Amino acid sequence: MQTAKSDRLIAVSECIAFTLIAGSTLVFSKIALDYLGPLTLAGLRFFLAFLVLFPFMFLHNRLTNISSPLWFRFFLIGLSLYVIGNGALYLGLKYVQATTASLLLNFIPLLVLIAGIFWLNEIPTRLQVVGVIVAVMGGILFFSPGQKVGDPLGITIVAIGLIGNAAFGILGREIAREQKVDTLTLTTVPLAFGSIVLLPIALFIEGLPRFSVTGWGIVMALAVVNTVCAYVLYNHALKVLPAFELSAILNLTPLVTAIWAWSFLSERLSIVQIIGIAIVVIGIVVVQLCSKNGESA
Repeated sequence: MQTAKSDRLIAVSECIAFTLIAGSTLVFSKIALDYLGPLTLAGLRFFLAFLVLFPFMFLHNRLTNISSPLWFRFFLIGLSLYVIGNGALYLGLKYVQATTASLLLNFIPLLVLIAGIFWLNEIPTRLQVVGVIVAVMGGILFFSPGQKVGDPLGITIVAIGLIGNAAFGILGREIAREQKVDTLTLTTVPLAFGSIVLLPIALFIEGLPRFSVTGWGIVMALAVVNTVCAYVLYNHALKVLPAFELSAILNLTPLVTAIWAWSFLSERLSIVQIIGIAIVVIGIVVVQLCSKNGESA
């Protein structure tokens, strides 16, 4: 029992660390878009991250015991998260503000919650459902002041990305829960599939990128820190936390993004936004305190 509580605490800490790292992604990506096309930026980021991780896979001979069905599921994860999810998000950033994209990302927990019920048979408690809804509403309140509707095309593109991200949460949790592969494999193989599909498409559409020290520096940081380190933490947490709980914590990511933007771009938070943060935190706490380990439905 003590071990289970310890594992859960570690998983929650890993997910929070992932959220803090991921929260900086849109800020630095927005800067990098001055030097690279959106699809090229996403493709290079994920391909470089794969190159960093692959030697560890090769040295430890992690690829020999993967079954054919599991290879296919890895391909689906790579396609859903990196090609559809992140590819659409980066492309959508060309047409909408980062805060608008972040607002839309708040709806991922609801998509994962609904899909997890039918796909993973992970039934949340009533209070957990309330907690997720409260967290999402807090995110909406946070981004409500002065929001513009933006370009319908951009919103549609980002919305498609939400479906890809939600699919990743479900498929990744399913594999992690079965514990058929280690965290490194779960991170690297889908990353390889996603980047190898996305990068050629990006180069074909956007052409070869021009060299820039700043642009390539940001790409390397996004690859190593925001991809390798972040997704290793995320996939390890998936082995312990149900998909909807994990996504509820990730609901903090847009708020963390706003804090990063405030730090780097001197954007101030309004009273309404501060209240939104408080509501999101309350929702996250409800989801965590009312986990299945402590309360039955």
